Amino acid sequence: MAADSSSGKTDDGKIGAASAERNELPLQLLRNITGQFSEERRLGTGAFGTVYKGILEDGEVIAVNKLAENSPVARDKAFTDEVQNLMALKNENVLPLVGYCYEGQKEVVFNNGKYIAADIFQSLLCYEYLPEGTLQRNLFEVPKKMDWETRFKIIKGVCKGLLFLHSIPIVHMDLKPENIWLDNYMRPKIAEFGLSRIFGQEQTRMNAQNIVGSYGYIAPEYLYRGEISTMSDIYSLGLLIMETSTGEKNCPGNEPSAVKFIKNVRDNWTEERIASEYPSLDPDCLKQIKACINIGLECVEIGRRKRPSIEKIMDTLNRLSQVD
Repeated sequence: MAADSSSGKTDDGKIGAASAERNELPLQLLRNITGQFSEERRLGTGAFGTVYKGILEDGEVIAVNKLAENSPVARDKAFTDEVQNLMALKNENVLPLVGYCYEGQKEVVFNNGKYIAADIFQSLLCYEYLPEGTLQRNLFEVPKKMDWETRFKIIKGVCKGLLFLHSIPIVHMDLKPENIWLDNYMRPKIAEFGLSRIFGQEQTRMNAQNIVGSYGYIAPEYLYRGEISTMSDIYSLGLLIMETSTGEKNCPGNEPSAVKFIKNVRDNWTEERIASEYPSLDPDCLKQIKACINIGLECVEIGRRKRPSIEKIMDTLNRLSQVD
């Protein structure tokens, strides 16, 4: 059964997961499968837009990220080319990008005291949907506490995914538990990757008033000086590792760069505290927890040159692994 590559439709007119893969999808289709981007289908809201659950005609589910209208997205061919480059990326710890939409429609808008017809462009990205949900949900929103073996596997997997992205290089710009999805084997996959490329590096570098990312996870050099590097991601990774290791939530609120959360972890998560929180674990596992917390604290050094590279972090985690 052949697929129409321009519409994502098969010969019989149905939309399937296979036909959606690697396709530019029409806006009306994405509206239909998300219930017109209904609140009931909303999976979460991030720095770049809102993610909705989309159900295709064959029952397959995808995640549809409707980028915010004020996002500094590269236009026309630049957007399409970069998205297609990102769709070619394959890594077990990166959430596959399976489709996209960049479509303009005429809308009546009020401008300079009068109504005019203007082309309003919508940019959407479609990802594989994982029913286990996000790391945020599994850490903080379900009653069953994850065991340490699972947490350590997630930390290693996230770091492997980030090592892959940084090798390209792609700076993620919004690394946090809400952007880590878990498959049926609790294997983590980084979502929202590559949006700094889609937005254009110069756009995201402009100044701190145009910052892209989640307030409580942004590295201070980016927040205050607009400086972007892979070390920006390392800062966010450190917070994610500390949240995963301790089970305590970084509640940013109005707190820039999680200063209070970091101080709490540094002051309170001693070897005695770790042993009391995990009384059933053997010494090797307790050592892993302490080492992961220390990695997290190294990652959030104010001076970015003091932070470890993702390669060094992976070396440390591999040495800690009982079975690599």
